[in-house]
Amino acid sequence: MLEARHAVRAATLETGFGLVDQTRVVTAASELVRNAYIHGGGGTLVIERLRRPGGRGVRLTVSDAGPGIANVDAALADGFSTGSGLGHGLGGARRLMHEFRIDCPPGGGTIVCVTRWTSG
Repeated sequence: MLEARHAVRAATLETGFGLVDQTRVVTAASELVRNAYIHGGGGTLVIERLRRPGGRGVRLTVSDAGPGIANVDAALADGFSTGSGLGHGLGGARRLMHEFRIDCPPGGGTIVCVTRWTSG
């Protein structure tokens, strides 16, 4: 998980994020990667650097082949946890990023895609 944090921090630096936004993205990544590890038995992290008129961004896609999330709405609520955590992971990651999408395909697995933008 430490390797993921370092890779995400490097991507935010290369993209031009300030310290506060770097911290937001790295924190969201930590939560999502931890969830994939704990609940999905591991997974993958894809980091993309994005450009659009007026800004740049970083998109993180975390996927696993675990059992999926039975009730996504409940999992996004603060305080919901199926483990020993505080239950702020998914909801916290959603609040830290500008865009948030979660998919639990039939048959299992979870894919979470988050994006944060910076202007300039």
